[in-house]
Amino acid sequence: MPHPLDADAVRAWCGLALDALGGAREEIDAINVYPVADGDTGTNLYLTVESAARAVDAVFDGHATGGPGSRPGLAEAVRAMAHGALIGARGNSGTILAQLLRGMAEVLAAPAAEERRDDAALLRRALRRAVESAYEGVARPVEGTVLSVATAAAEAAEVTPGDGPAVARAAHEGALTALAATPCQLEVLGRAGVVDAGGKGLVEVLGALVTALTGGPGAARAAAAPARAAHDWLAGGCPAEAGGVDVPAGDGPAFEVIYLLEADDTAVARLRTRLDALGESLVVVGGDGLWNVHVHVDDAGAAVEAGIDAGRPYRVRITHFGSAAIERTRVHEPVQRAVVAVVPGEGLAALCAEAGATVVTVRPGEPPASGELVQAVRRAHAREVVLLPNDADLRHTAAAAAEQARAEGVRVALIPTRSPVQGIAALAVHESGRRFDEDVVAMTSAAGATRHAELVVAERQSWTMAGVCQAGDVLGLIDGDVAVIGAELAATAETVLDRMLTAGGEMVTLVLGADVPDAVADRLQRHVRGGHLAVDTVVYRGGQRAPLLVGVE
Repeated sequence: MPHPLDADAVRAWCGLALDALGGAREEIDAINVYPVADGDTGTNLYLTVESAARAVDAVFDGHATGGPGSRPGLAEAVRAMAHGALIGARGNSGTILAQLLRGMAEVLAAPAAEERRDDAALLRRALRRAVESAYEGVARPVEGTVLSVATAAAEAAEVTPGDGPAVARAAHEGALTALAATPCQLEVLGRAGVVDAGGKGLVEVLGALVTALTGGPGAARAAAAPARAAHDWLAGGCPAEAGGVDVPAGDGPAFEVIYLLEADDTAVARLRTRLDALGESLVVVGGDGLWNVHVHVDDAGAAVEAGIDAGRPYRVRITHFGSAAIERTRVHEPVQRAVVAVVPGEGLAALCAEAGATVVTVRPGEPPASGELVQAVRRAHAREVVLLPNDADLRHTAAAAAEQARAEGVRVALIPTRSPVQGIAALAVHESGRRFDEDVVAMTSAAGATRHAELVVAERQSWTMAGVCQAGDVLGLIDGDVAVIGAELAATAETVLDRMLTAGGEMVTLVLGADVPDAVADRLQRHVRGGHLAVDTVVYRGGQRAPLLVGVE
């Protein structure tokens, strides 16, 4: 049954697109030969859409607290989708997809769109604006890429009568036809005998839109259809009007640089000119003060410095193409068992890596997506994996990653560690030589026997379980709840330790944050020795944002 183009349809679209890209990820990665043959386009598109889907889900979750009648409107849902894609965009194709979604959101979130309207006309305008927006974001557009596929989708939609589902179906079919033609538009694809990887991903996303609006598998086609059509084109020879742009595929810039940037429009215009002179594959997307910058360069430092001059860059990611390609093509002999640990600091990452774990390092305010955890499981190259999220807020993300990895044939056990100190305790008893179930039980038991605390600085006045705190107060959270409010870190930590050791303990683990002096650890060790006999203390430099993590076993 057809579904109106509303917030529920947007949510369904994001979920269906994520499922479709998850199923096609490996195929898309395998055909990724342009602009760099680094085999990650499918993964990047998946992570970009996952970020969009999470943002839309968060909007719905926020309304759920307002009562059963509170639901987001279309404008709120599409803005969340576009923003989520922008901040989570990965790679060249992911960044362009984020701008396509932003362009659609500009139309769908307009005040007139919330009134009762013609879904078909609205969708036609949204797809056209998406294409215009994407071309605005790409410094040097190349045909035979995702841009060509998006253009064909919009053109097919414009000439198709009927309702919203009919227009979406026409866009999807137009995209399929254009995708099949990409090997004749871009010679590097023709030589490889593949269609454009980013275009293939967009076809999956548009197919999900058809399904969301039709309420059924209206976009169902054989997954190999574009590949078969491309083969037919190549076998019969490309038509003269196809063009066949010859873009060199060989050695290119050494680094991919991506960052989010807070800057005004004037500064971004100057940044585009500067980065265009530094490298290639430049895509700058976004607006309203927040931008996602993607470029391939030889001088990664200069690309980041250009961002600093323009505004405030953050979430900077620099990938060396050579090392990335080597890692993807290297043949790994699978090991029997591995541990994947999520940690919030470089010191903790080094500690866990030294203990043999495959590590996912989390930056402040940037929780990992499930796709990143799945990538870490793959990187471990093991038949059996123990996953340690080390954060209560990551339980759903970790569960989704474990499910995906199991679908790929990996035996995964998720131990619901709520803090890095519980992860450290679990790693300490890990023995790859014993049976998997026995190892998981031992690690789970060690983690569960470790009480955890965290000392943080309050950012604003707030009510807590321990009373009212003011901005700048030190909060001692024991097992996730605020138990102590103090004015100074060491003194508050002493009170937290005394409360935790009241119930007994044999080992205290202290993990110091990035800016905490060693004198704090020395004082706390003396305090434990003086007041709690037979309790050992071990100190690590974790490098995390929180000033102090505490574990009591």
